[in-house]
Amino acid sequence: MNTAWTDKVDLNMPLPEYPRPQLARSLWLNLNGPWEYAITTSARHPKEFEGQIIVPFSPESELSGVNRSLKAGEYLWYRRDVALPQEFAGKRVILNFGAVDQCATVWVNSTQVVSHIGGYLPFSADVTDAIEDGHLLITVRVTDDTDRSFHSRGKQKTRRGGIWYTPQSGIWQTVWLESVPGTYIENLNIENHGASVTISTVPPLEGTVSVEPLGQFPLENGQVTIAPENPHFWCPDDPYLYHFTLETAQDRVESYFAIRSLAIKKVGEYPRLCLNGKPYFFHGLLDQGYWPEGLLTAPAPESYADDILAMKRLGFNTLRKHIKVEPEEFYYQCDRLGMIVWQDMVNNGSYRYFRDTVLPTIGIQKRNDRRLHSDERSRNTFRQGAADAVNQLKNHPCICYWTIFNEGWGQFDSDRVCGWFRTLDVTRFIDTTSGWFRGKNTDVDSRHQYFGKLRLTGDGLRPLVLSEFGGKTWRVEGHIFNPDKTYGYGACPTREALNEAVAALYRESIVPAVEKGLCAAIYTQVSDVEDEVNGLATYDRRVVKLDADTMLPISRALQDAMEKTVASFEKMG
Repeated sequence: MNTAWTDKVDLNMPLPEYPRPQLARSLWLNLNGPWEYAITTSARHPKEFEGQIIVPFSPESELSGVNRSLKAGEYLWYRRDVALPQEFAGKRVILNFGAVDQCATVWVNSTQVVSHIGGYLPFSADVTDAIEDGHLLITVRVTDDTDRSFHSRGKQKTRRGGIWYTPQSGIWQTVWLESVPGTYIENLNIENHGASVTISTVPPLEGTVSVEPLGQFPLENGQVTIAPENPHFWCPDDPYLYHFTLETAQDRVESYFAIRSLAIKKVGEYPRLCLNGKPYFFHGLLDQGYWPEGLLTAPAPESYADDILAMKRLGFNTLRKHIKVEPEEFYYQCDRLGMIVWQDMVNNGSYRYFRDTVLPTIGIQKRNDRRLHSDERSRNTFRQGAADAVNQLKNHPCICYWTIFNEGWGQFDSDRVCGWFRTLDVTRFIDTTSGWFRGKNTDVDSRHQYFGKLRLTGDGLRPLVLSEFGGKTWRVEGHIFNPDKTYGYGACPTREALNEAVAALYRESIVPAVEKGLCAAIYTQVSDVEDEVNGLATYDRRVVKLDADTMLPISRALQDAMEKTVASFEKMG
């Protein structure tokens, strides 16, 4: 099974786009494409390599050319000899990895330059001093214990099936080199204040920020605040981006920002989630970000945009990025095309089906999670991963909402964790516990429901959010990953039956609940994934199951219901 993009992949240079659009430099070298690889049982450097692997596709994926799983206790090795372009001479050279799953050690010309733990976030190393005669022999060693460790793993499971997917390992995002001056911009922080933004450099540097079409602004002590007289606000219907160039004495980078505000305001009896000062209905989909030919890695840069636009054509304005951190390209496309993102933290810790799924589904939910998942290594790993994820993604205006824990997976001491999380970012909504095992310290009342009649009424204390529901299945023959198993929440025999079932669910339960406090609804899900056949598109993205004629009137009805509620309150007031 594969998508329409499979045949378009240039195996000598897959995913050629610049991988960091909010801190872009002109002088860089993409290292995607063929590398040597080996899988061993020893931590010692192999004497021989087995063949070629196409980076950045994991060895378990079809596009890698390997189609082999890395087992616990095995070592995955990569090697590539790189000749530096002449333009790199005399400058610092940084080696960047978008993500390597799970634990990586990197050598350049036999000098160890960096080690990194965590499979979903980028890391880098200054390799200037390890370069020999303009060459870099890059060697990477990877181990991945998937769900047999306390490291982050998302929806990967050693024994896939149901809601758990094929595990992957190794390099799965772009690898690249960049040339930088002696003193360079290591990072940018872009903080949105609603009607203004503050841009700061790491380390603090003097310079100039040129913003289209606003003009030039001086960067003093590494910081500048930009407050347009008539700000052009970003929203899904008008995703306006301000592009800027930041120049210091030695360095120059391209970036962008947007202006948008988020707030919780009480309108009548119920608190509402507000975008740009007005109550807004967040109409979304769960998005797993899996691909049949690349697993966690999209086959082409156009893949993200096509997924986003397909869902926008159905009237959706939000994607809940489920327990995965995507490459920066995904968030850039959401910024550019106008798709709100609710971002989950990547889970670790234990999962128990009976405790974390069966009992909550029938209404038996453990309320006190102080002692849940008490392994301190696991807790510390989660905190570090969450902090790194927020730091990596917080510049993207599309991200409006953080989900810390989902359905008890690795959840612990949620009230205290939420307090800590607010020190990372106070500018966005925080959903401490999506689904169940709910605590008191959270911005929203977040619920999941797949079975029984939806009865949605807010308590007037927090905005009511239905963060998962639906999951109806329709098997499209010829587009099924596993012909023997289907996972979902109510089977529909035909396209017509699926459309009617989804429409009835919205018509009877979701739209009427808006006046009773409902602020958001996240349907499961964008596409089928392996055994899960509950997507609005097939796993190969070749068939969109839901008709626009069905969904667009519902999308309009949700916003109309929100506007009617607000208008009614304003009239009374």
